[in-house]
Amino acid sequence: MTVLLTGASGFLGKIAIPFLEKNHTVLGIGRDAGNSIIADLTKPLSSLPHVDAVIHAAGKAHVYPKTEAEKQAFFDVNVEGTRHLLHALSGQSVKAFIFISSVSVYGMEQGDGISETTPLNGKSPYALSKIQAEDLVTTWCTAHGVDYLVLRLPLIIGSNPLGNLGKMMQAIRDRKYVRIAKGEAQKSMVLATDVAQLMSDWLVNTHRVSGIYNLTDGIHPSFYQLEEGLKTLWNIKYIPAIPKWLGKILGHIGDNVSWFPVNSGTFKKIICTFTFSDQKARKEIAWQPRSVLAHLNEVL
Repeated sequence: MTVLLTGASGFLGKIAIPFLEKNHTVLGIGRDAGNSIIADLTKPLSSLPHVDAVIHAAGKAHVYPKTEAEKQAFFDVNVEGTRHLLHALSGQSVKAFIFISSVSVYGMEQGDGISETTPLNGKSPYALSKIQAEDLVTTWCTAHGVDYLVLRLPLIIGSNPLGNLGKMMQAIRDRKYVRIAKGEAQKSMVLATDVAQLMSDWLVNTHRVSGIYNLTDGIHPSFYQLEEGLKTLWNIKYIPAIPKWLGKILGHIGDNVSWFPVNSGTFKKIICTFTFSDQKARKEIAWQPRSVLAHLNEVL
C-alpha cells in the first residue's frame, strides 16, 4: 500500500515512518526538502501521485496566538490545508484516511474519563480549526466511500516532544524544573510509538472500522509520577517544590510577562486532573496501549 503522509518531518511523522515502512511505501509531503513531495498545503495542490491511503498529521499547534493574523494561521493550515489536500485527492481511489486530531476539541481544562460523546466546545483557534478539519475529513470520506480514522490525542510522549510537555522535560533535564504542590493531578498520555503502530496495523486490516477515537495509555499518570519517572531516567536526585498558592501567583505574573515560563493557563493544567476514556478504541479498533511510565526509557 502506498501511503501519503503529511507532516512527515514533524514530531509524530518522524516516529511513525519506521512503523509504516514495514508494510507500506511512504510518500512524505510538506515544505521541507526532505519530503518526497514538496508542497505547501495552505495553497491549492495541482495534483498528487496515486496513493492508496493518507495519514494527515500536518497541522499548526503549540502556539498561543496574540494577533488576528496568528489566530488566522491556525485556520489557514489546519482547515484550508485539509481542504486543499482532500480536493487534490478527489479524483483518486483512496481506500483509507487517518486524521490526527486533538482532545482540545472538547474545550475542557479539567475532567475525568471524557469520552467521544462529549460535546465539542473548543473555542480556541486551535480547537476550532481541528473541529472544522475533522468535519471536512469525515464528510469527504463518507461521500467517497473511504474508510477513516480520526484520532484525538492527549499528551504524546516521545523523543523531543513539542509544547508544554517538551518545555517541562527540558527543564527537568536541565535541573531547572520546580514542582507545583504535590503533583497529584492526573493527565492522559499516550506513547507516540503506540499511535504509530496502531496506524500501521489499521491500514493493513482488511476489516477496517471507521470512527473517531480518543487514545490514551489507560493509566493516566499523575504529574508527580511522570516527574519522578523522568527524574529517575536522567539520574536527577531532587526536584524542588513550591506550594500551590505560590504557583498561582507565579501564573498571574506570567499572564503579564511574555517570557515567564508559567502563566495562569499552565498553572491550571498542572493542578487539575484531565483524563479521557479510550474504551471505544479498545473495543472497536483493537487498541492495546502500553504504559507511558513503564516505557519512558524506550522512547526518550
